[in-house]
Amino acid sequence: MFTDPIADYLTRIRNAQIARHKVVEIPASNLKREITRILHEKGYILNFKFDDGKPGVIKIALKYNAKTKSPAISKIDRISSPGHRKYTGAEDLPRVLNGLGIAVVSTSKGVMSDKEARVQGVGGEVLCYVY
Repeated sequence: MFTDPIADYLTRIRNAQIARHKVVEIPASNLKREITRILHEKGYILNFKFDDGKPGVIKIALKYNAKTKSPAISKIDRISSPGHRKYTGAEDLPRVLNGLGIAVVSTSKGVMSDKEARVQGVGGEVLCYVY
């Protein structure tokens, strides 16, 4: 069993982009579904599909630049880990690449981007940075 399923999720996306895969399959959980939804809303992935079979799988269609063939996600980093949780208040939420990237935050009102959390005035656990 994984000790950090979110780190596994991010690593699978990172490795699939390095290998230039079009689609990556990831074991599903509610938290991973929410992170996937945010990545799609912010334009970092093309599309996604939840297969609600017995094990539950998320299929993610990765996004690449048409001309340069470079991945849409240039970097995806895990911030808070099971051994070292990183919590922050609404006023101290990080700005990733001065607003060009996003931080995915798990708040009391659900999982959202740093910008949404600032608007709603909630802080929480900073899960990862995407840019």
